[in-house]
Amino acid sequence: MSPAAAPRPAGPRFGPFRAVRYAPGTDLDAVAAPPYDVLSEADVAALRARHAANIVHLDIPAGTGQGRYAASAHLLRQWLQAGVLVRDERPSLTIYRMRFTDESGARRELVGVLGALEVVPEGAGRVLPHERTTPKASTDRLDLTRATEANLSPVWGLSLARGLTEALAEPGEPMGSLTVDGVAHVVERVTDPARLAAICEVVGADDVLIADGHHRYGVARAFDRECRTAGSSLAGTGATLAFVGELVADQLAIDAIHRIVRGVDLADLTRLLSRDFDIGPGPAVTPAVLPELVRTGRLLLVESPDRSWWLAPREGAFAGVRALDGAWLEHSLAESAVVLDYQHGVAEVLEVLAADPTARAAVLIRPTSLQEIERTAREGVLMPPKSTFFTPKLRTGLVLRLLDEEPGATLGSTVVDDHR
Repeated sequence: MSPAAAPRPAGPRFGPFRAVRYAPGTDLDAVAAPPYDVLSEADVAALRARHAANIVHLDIPAGTGQGRYAASAHLLRQWLQAGVLVRDERPSLTIYRMRFTDESGARRELVGVLGALEVVPEGAGRVLPHERTTPKASTDRLDLTRATEANLSPVWGLSLARGLTEALAEPGEPMGSLTVDGVAHVVERVTDPARLAAICEVVGADDVLIADGHHRYGVARAFDRECRTAGSSLAGTGATLAFVGELVADQLAIDAIHRIVRGVDLADLTRLLSRDFDIGPGPAVTPAVLPELVRTGRLLLVESPDRSWWLAPREGAFAGVRALDGAWLEHSLAESAVVLDYQHGVAEVLEVLAADPTARAAVLIRPTSLQEIERTAREGVLMPPKSTFFTPKLRTGLVLRLLDEEPGATLGSTVVDDHR
């Protein structure tokens, strides 16, 4: 059977491509970076100073105006010509492992695969959002993609298919490693056609849920649509760089993103919450309170490190509301003047409360359960914004993807082709 006549997979197409990587021997710790959207201006400045070829020089170009995107594209070409970056001769997938010790003291290894994930029209299924996104300017990422004609950082996807972890268990060709904040990031290349086909088949067997990078995926969708309308010769815009792991408990580390409360004083906030929660004195606020939230099914209202209150949901108060702390808060605070902001980390929440007079209080919430994530995906329902925080964060710069080739173009029928 020819590729054109092959049955349509249940999930998205996923394929290898000729990856762009830093040259062998490069100190990956010096040139890789966290995702662009978690970096402060000070972080970016420090990374630029760290190494002349740090990925932020491409991914977060300096300056203002459209000229900075052209400068990024020029720099990308320079690095390729000078051998700072090297392109694989053959299409490949990249196994990406993260090894670390979690908060409970257990050793963990998360594994996924970097490849080219199909860009599907909005509402078409196969690649699914899992939460509503907050407003964010995507013009920057779209302008950068237009100029560089490349994917510089990956979307993080979760495959609902079973068997991906097993398919990635065997090591690939070592391509480098680095350790940051106690997390070892290890990348391995796979080029064997049979193994490439097997991995792509697993990913294509069921839907992929976007865990992190909703805006990046939206930019890929917009750029693909733009290129099709213009009749562009770029062959690879129908897919985008993605890290895909399996949606199973031992392959995920999910933290909560807590709520900072603005717009009302503490007395009014307490009155609003008291309609749906029983409120009682809470403990001193440290990261050690988080397991207690999970154990007891409560939330924690916080004013300062030594002033807090337990929020215990009243029986029947949230009938018909999805069992998510963020959804409960939205329900309780609906039609009020409350403005919610989002902050990961208990220490960081306390820093905001101490430094920002507009932040009247915060609510610490529980991580979203794996079961609720999958249920939401299967039902096509979106969670409230910032319902999940997946850790550790991927490093940008370990693999880049140019958009001049469709995924697996040289492998014939051994992998699913791009949908152009």
